[in-house]
Amino acid sequence: MQLAQFEAHAGMEERHWWFLGRRLILQTLLHELLPPSPDRGRERPLLVPAERPLLIDVGSGTGGLTEFLSREYTVIGVEPTADGIEFSRKRFPHCTYIHGYAPQDVPQLREADAVLLIEVLEHVEKDVELVHALIDAMKPGAYLMMLAPADMSLWGPHDDAFEHFRRYDGIEGFRKLWSGTSVDELLVSHCMRRLYPVVKWMRRLSKLRGKSWGKGGTDIEIPMAPVNAFLRWFYSGEAKVLLRALRHEGKGYAKGVSVVGVLRKK
Repeated sequence: MQLAQFEAHAGMEERHWWFLGRRLILQTLLHELLPPSPDRGRERPLLVPAERPLLIDVGSGTGGLTEFLSREYTVIGVEPTADGIEFSRKRFPHCTYIHGYAPQDVPQLREADAVLLIEVLEHVEKDVELVHALIDAMKPGAYLMMLAPADMSLWGPHDDAFEHFRRYDGIEGFRKLWSGTSVDELLVSHCMRRLYPVVKWMRRLSKLRGKSWGKGGTDIEIPMAPVNAFLRWFYSGEAKVLLRALRHEGKGYAKGVSVVGVLRKK
């Protein structure tokens, strides 16, 4: 990612429907796996109580998700880019961020209850190598939660601007990331299914236009407030389906703009 994309993220991740809907979905799944401790409403002190589950947010970008989750958990954001770390520390000085790479620069990862890879794998050339390295470093019983773009037919200027290497085609293609590792697969599903037709149409138009719809070469633009609120509600509503799938009480989505996976190390 370049500075223009970081600026777009930093300016919108607290308000844009996609960021807000996504974090509510992730929060729902995390609550099922790791219920927050009773002190979740307190202001996060410098030394966080040990009873709060520890999350490592790998590739934390401009820091918004790390900050949101830190209201209920102990969270460490890990970001390799100088721009991302600068935005994160300026916006959320009360949070903890490491400038470096996981797992080698994050000794805390071996004690983490969950590791998050949220919209990160598409930026990594050796994605299988990263997932295997993280799983090797995790303690038994820890969770790995991943979310990444799906469906190469949706590739467009937005992906080019963000320097993506790929979008994942199909569940089986996504599963190759952890093939051969010692994990239990708890959830693998597409998500952002409800808005798939709209995104498909918008991506086709952006290809014809030869440019993206928003700032910094991205498709991120905040619509009118009522539309923004509706889209947030509509997208985050998928949390119920994904939660049922995580509980093995139903199926996930067979198609969508993104793909999500939750694993537990044996």
